[in-house]
Amino acid sequence: MSDTHTPPALSDQELAALDAHWRAANYLAVGQIYLMANPLLTRPLTPEDIKPRLLGHWGTSPGLNLVHTHLNRVVKDRGIEALCVWGPGHGGPAVLANAWLEGSYSETYPDVPRTTEGMGRLFKQFSFPGGVPSHVAPETPGSIHEGGELGYALTHAYGAAFDHPGLLVTCVVGDGEAETGPLAASWHSDKFLDPVHDGAVLPVLHLNGYKIANPTVLARLPEEELDQLLRGYGHDPLYVTGDDPATVHRAMAAAMDTAVERITAYQRAAREDGATERPRWPMIVLRTPKGWTGPKEVDGLPVEGTWRSHQVPLSGVRDNPEHLRQLEAWLRSYRPEELFDADGRPTEQVLACVPEGTARLGSTPYANGGLLLRDLPVPPLEDHAVRVDRPGSASHSPTQVLGGLLEGVMAATAERRDFRVVGPDETASNRLRALYRATGKAWQAQTLPTDEHLARDGRVMEVLSEHLCQGWLEGYLLTGRHGLFSSYEAFAHIVDSMVNQHIKWLRTSRRLPWRLPIASLNYLLTSHVWRQDHNGFSHQDPGFVDHILNKSPEVVRVYLPPDANTLLSVADHALRSRGYVNVIVAGKQPTFDWLTLEEARAHCARGAGAWEWAGTEDGSREPDVVLGCAGDVPTQEVLAAADLLRRHLPELAVRVVNVVDIARMLPHEEHPHGMPDSEYDALFTRDKPVIFAYHGYPWLIHRLAYRRAGHANLHVRGYKEEGTTTTPFDMVVRNDLDRYRLVMDVIDRVPGLGVRAVAVRQAMADVRTRHHAWIREHGVDLPEVEEWSWSG
Repeated sequence: MSDTHTPPALSDQELAALDAHWRAANYLAVGQIYLMANPLLTRPLTPEDIKPRLLGHWGTSPGLNLVHTHLNRVVKDRGIEALCVWGPGHGGPAVLANAWLEGSYSETYPDVPRTTEGMGRLFKQFSFPGGVPSHVAPETPGSIHEGGELGYALTHAYGAAFDHPGLLVTCVVGDGEAETGPLAASWHSDKFLDPVHDGAVLPVLHLNGYKIANPTVLARLPEEELDQLLRGYGHDPLYVTGDDPATVHRAMAAAMDTAVERITAYQRAAREDGATERPRWPMIVLRTPKGWTGPKEVDGLPVEGTWRSHQVPLSGVRDNPEHLRQLEAWLRSYRPEELFDADGRPTEQVLACVPEGTARLGSTPYANGGLLLRDLPVPPLEDHAVRVDRPGSASHSPTQVLGGLLEGVMAATAERRDFRVVGPDETASNRLRALYRATGKAWQAQTLPTDEHLARDGRVMEVLSEHLCQGWLEGYLLTGRHGLFSSYEAFAHIVDSMVNQHIKWLRTSRRLPWRLPIASLNYLLTSHVWRQDHNGFSHQDPGFVDHILNKSPEVVRVYLPPDANTLLSVADHALRSRGYVNVIVAGKQPTFDWLTLEEARAHCARGAGAWEWAGTEDGSREPDVVLGCAGDVPTQEVLAAADLLRRHLPELAVRVVNVVDIARMLPHEEHPHGMPDSEYDALFTRDKPVIFAYHGYPWLIHRLAYRRAGHANLHVRGYKEEGTTTTPFDMVVRNDLDRYRLVMDVIDRVPGLGVRAVAVRQAMADVRTRHHAWIREHGVDLPEVEEWSWSG
């Protein structure tokens, strides 16, 4: 796309103001890394002015300061709404410096005012005990992205832009981060950005040449090869290169103006003229030295423009007089006396380019999504619940039933556009096809007559990258919207590390009163381990739950609804909740309907409870054995086992306990949903054998319940890495989770029963033997298994 016109060049006055702001931000960034006193250098530096431990990252900070300075100018001059995602989030000194300069930091933290005293606190608190982290973090006003773990900046930026048509999201991508797999995939996000309903993303690829100890790949590519790569991703790059500040300022201002004008033209063409051609969105390639304006040489070795400037260029300042002299010269090179008045306040020239109010990058409500969040209009569950005349009398696909509810949510948010469903090419496979009655799949690339459900304005998002799905949804939620991530259970592990970072963000945000809660990150894990018999061992892994339950108890929740109505109840709760990561594990294959909607709501509210209709205890005494279960297939096997026990050992008092909220197994002191000991003991007893059939790895249940009085009596069956391509029932047999093994466990563990029920035990073992022969001959499960239904 050709320029509509050449942007006017900066005047000398504008250039001086931009440079003053940039120098002030650089000064503040250096001060945070080094100083704990004497912030304005009103006297010569002494070793006592220097922090005892020097932490932080200088190398990327000058580039981040440059981007922030120039974003200020275009936001103020053009009156646009903007958010910035700082990929090199380890450059925390830069983002903190700019927030303090613009005043948003002092408004958020009044004890750090824009004065000499406040500057001193800003410096001392950085990466200091009781202070703030060295990375951009939830504590940083204007941030939605920590950037400690690299790779997710661009996907977060696109997530923030979706359904925010007036928003410009600038994303600084470090050239080290650009080497990661998730970031490489993120460049394709432009094929999903709708210029009519979405905002725009302006990537700034910052090539300063080095990571911690090595050169970066993209910085060493020939210019033509780099240009071909970025154009191949669908972008139209603008280049800013240099080390002379005045030259770079002028080039950066021109690039910013050009980029914003091109973005505006594309959006106008789509919104007013009906243009449907996919835009070639602009981006900026910024090539400046690593550690720019810092020490050029230290101890005879080059620093500026090398990997040695990555963190702390002068490391021996307290003990080495020459290092102390260099630090003072470095700080004074920014001429702080021109930038701050005698009281430490930024001068009028420094603030000339800074916008006001919520237009400031540190004050934008888009970075504090709870300010924008509205309650989600979830339809009444009665409209979607399945009828249950008696337990097990019919069966439905739970996720297909859920799909109807999600369709209702999608339809109810059609005008406000604040709900999306993401997943890696599996929405229809996971039985959520009903969504397509309310919206299509977001798609801006070429379409063919054979394509189905593709739509430029679609709000179902499918791409075969779990990283992109996760990052898009995180950015979407962090900027005030709602959503759900549907995935095959085994492959949720791909985003283990990403969800870990999001959980940390949520946990920290809970301790910041100025950050309002955002909508929960909701996972629907389906196509799960017990029904991946057709895909085989590679698709069989229920361990994502284990990963999640290791994390902050106040943030994480895990639910295993056993049927369609309990899934509806759990989903209703999760979609309405705020500030959590909710993991819901539910099958997509037809499952028996056990509970009415009213019963399901009560059961889910308890999180765990005895199903009296399934057991044989009469209430006059404690049961002889407790059959516990969590998950849809384990629940079916436990009920089938209870059915066998009723027929073969009718005198045995059996209690059936189903657990929906797996954290209920924890003590109350360890998790807000955990059961007090008295409640746990009443449900599972203190001294009776408990045979527990669990959806995932059995040792998780032991870990959760290890402090309970009856733990020695707890015997857990679950998945133990015995998988292959086989029949559905063979999966549970292979892992000793089947109904016949559960009956044998009861006989083995109820005192005195082994001798009396030896014939029953042998009959159970014989069926297992017959099963192995049957499936190898017929390729399907035993008739008594395939045709079983609850008859209690």
